[in-house]
Amino acid sequence: MSEFASLITDWQLHHGRHQLPWQGTRDPYRIWVSEIMLQQTQVITVLNYYPRFMKRFPTVQALASAEEADVLALWSGLGYYSRARHLHRAARQVAGAGFPLTLAGWQALPGVGRSTAAAILVFAYGDRHPILDGNVKRVLARVFACEGFPGAPDVERELWALAEGLLPENRVESYIQGLMDMGATVCTRHRPRCPVCPVQFQCRAFAMDAVGRYPVARPARPVKERTFRMLLLRHAGRLFMERRKSGGIWGGLWSFPEMEMEGSPEHFVREQWGLEGVVSKRHPPVQHVLTHRRFVIHAVEMDVGMEGGGSSQWHRPGDALKLALPVPVRRLVEHLSDRGD
Repeated sequence: MSEFASLITDWQLHHGRHQLPWQGTRDPYRIWVSEIMLQQTQVITVLNYYPRFMKRFPTVQALASAEEADVLALWSGLGYYSRARHLHRAARQVAGAGFPLTLAGWQALPGVGRSTAAAILVFAYGDRHPILDGNVKRVLARVFACEGFPGAPDVERELWALAEGLLPENRVESYIQGLMDMGATVCTRHRPRCPVCPVQFQCRAFAMDAVGRYPVARPARPVKERTFRMLLLRHAGRLFMERRKSGGIWGGLWSFPEMEMEGSPEHFVREQWGLEGVVSKRHPPVQHVLTHRRFVIHAVEMDVGMEGGGSSQWHRPGDALKLALPVPVRRLVEHLSDRGD
């Protein structure tokens, strides 16, 4: 075992994380769900969702037999909803064919990339594979002063080669867990705790007093902005909501109707649903920022004289909060619920 791997493994034994709810199991399903939730999401956030999800869907068969709407409802607020849709689709494949036992088999499932597949095989079966999630990329980029954005294909190939070359023959699980724990708790994106890092003396970035330079930031990409209205139609204490079509950022989630900034809300609802409505309140615009998109949302409350659309589209605020809602929609519903509307 290299000195680097030995230091990481020993550190994990004494200082790593050992009490996370998906640890201490060889169940590939529980490990798989945790790995999908942890993609681009911090552990502290996942801890609020994982127990509820596993209680509702304790086995891959339970998840496979569920409706997509129920899966998205449990995922609501966790973000990156394509993960939930892919997990649901993959569960239906696994329920029929069984869990894959190879890297290629796992990668053939929707939403499972090389690093996720490797992590499942390491923790569920004790296999020997390197991983390269965001935390591990940051550790390796700093220790070895890797130039270039880690998401660029050539840089990622370099990091995979490093990860493969550093992988020990023994204690692979502790080593992999140690790398992830190091990135999450010591070699953090902001204000890394270099004084307690077990590989500080090996870290080229630290030696150059350039820890903040690594990993190299993503090249700036233009952020697309869209400004629109959300219509909060109310009748007899209930809200009108629509389930969005599959695909897209909020595919399959429930939301308020949207319209562009031009035109009259009263005319819009009359044309769309034959409803007569009056604007009762215009909310100040709020921004919702995603990785490469920015939404500027103007919420408009309207009182309508009768219910249009299907009966399943009208919900009391408390019931609406049980649906799969995008974050800005959930906040609007919570505001109305707190207000007693």
